[in-house]
Amino acid sequence: MKQRTITPVDGSVYAERELASGQAIEKALAAAVRGQGDWRHVAVAERVSIVRRMVEWCVARADALGAELAWQMGRPVAQSPSEIRRGFQERALYMCGIAEETLADLRVGPREGFERFIRREPHGVVLVVAPWNYPWLTSVNAVVPALLAGNSVVLKMAAQTPLVAERYAEAFEAAGLPQGVFQFLHMDHGDTARVIGDARIGYVAFTGSVAGGQAVQRAAAARFVGTGLELGGKDPAYVRPDAPLAATVESLVDGSYFNSGQSCCGVERIYAHRSVFKPFVEAFVEAARQYRLGNPLERDTNLGPMVRTSAADKVRAQIHDAVTKGAKTLLNLPDGKGTPYLPPEVLVDVHHGMALMTEETFGPLVGIQPVKDDDEAIGLMNDSRYGLTASIWTLDREAALSIGERVETGTWFMNRCDYLDPALAWTGVKDSGRGCTLSRLGLETFTRPKSFHLRLNP
Repeated sequence: MKQRTITPVDGSVYAERELASGQAIEKALAAAVRGQGDWRHVAVAERVSIVRRMVEWCVARADALGAELAWQMGRPVAQSPSEIRRGFQERALYMCGIAEETLADLRVGPREGFERFIRREPHGVVLVVAPWNYPWLTSVNAVVPALLAGNSVVLKMAAQTPLVAERYAEAFEAAGLPQGVFQFLHMDHGDTARVIGDARIGYVAFTGSVAGGQAVQRAAAARFVGTGLELGGKDPAYVRPDAPLAATVESLVDGSYFNSGQSCCGVERIYAHRSVFKPFVEAFVEAARQYRLGNPLERDTNLGPMVRTSAADKVRAQIHDAVTKGAKTLLNLPDGKGTPYLPPEVLVDVHHGMALMTEETFGPLVGIQPVKDDDEAIGLMNDSRYGLTASIWTLDREAALSIGERVETGTWFMNRCDYLDPALAWTGVKDSGRGCTLSRLGLETFTRPKSFHLRLNP
């Protein structure tokens, strides 16, 4: 059975791959177990060296890998290489930099006649299930720390971006990673569920939709296997009266529309204080008009197509729903209806009775709603089943901290949005998932504690 990648650029078949057979899956899992048996005993410093060489291989080929991304999922070639050169490299190298200290034995203090410490043991084989929207960035959050911790990794990449998995394999081979320690499998949902249920899988790291996370949980339910779930978002921003207008607009427009809004932590709803609502909206609309929707293979394009027409139609449906309920569109740019080419849009006169303000959009669309004060903004930000990131735009640090303590979110930003700092835990609450990646805590996620209690003089 074959898996086809239909490019959003022109609707043609860009890649076609055979799905892994049962025999191929069995061979991969057996090799992963064998490989991990030796890899877990490799010094952390050597693991770090191999990962660093893998990163160097990818960064050296960022332009070519970025062009592949443009064809596979539609992000413009002017932007795609930065996924490898910036975020991918930054996260991987940060995790490399903290690996030896984080994975060292944890000594619990002296006690006469005893030696006691906690060792961080690898889970074994880690299955990483990664999405198409930021395939390098989302996968690196799990692939690299899992390997650094002494696990072997099997990567199941989304069908839209299969070449990313293959390039990982090439990079690790060039870096000298031992056989079996990293592998990829092109699988359908049924086979993925069966692999999750296999006793040889010690941990599952999933990034994707809420429905996908629920499917992972069902597949894992018969076993006591750990799962990390990074799911959807409906991330809000709150613009206070003292927000620096120009910088706020620039950041929020980019946070709303970059990657055609196809980001789990993209800004999808904005609450602006009434005193600044009108000038903020006017400046936001003017900035949004600067996007050039077009062929992502052309260098002057800064907004490419959405991943597929059905995804664009979902956004169009949210716009229609909101307009029928009284919302007003402010951009009204030419729409390539019947195609994945969807221009940016801004809606006002919005409220939480509209799907636009409550359900994940995952497209180049944002609603802006006025609020009277901090309390109203907090209530609206929390009125969501998601909680991945949220941002506040203000010059008042103390207000930002006090408001942030009341907002239900995994990451709270002040004067920033849509960015993952690898030194901080990447996590969500409510339907945005559970567990964490990145930071020391994220590295420890790919280990289990094992206590050593030695009585020296029995």
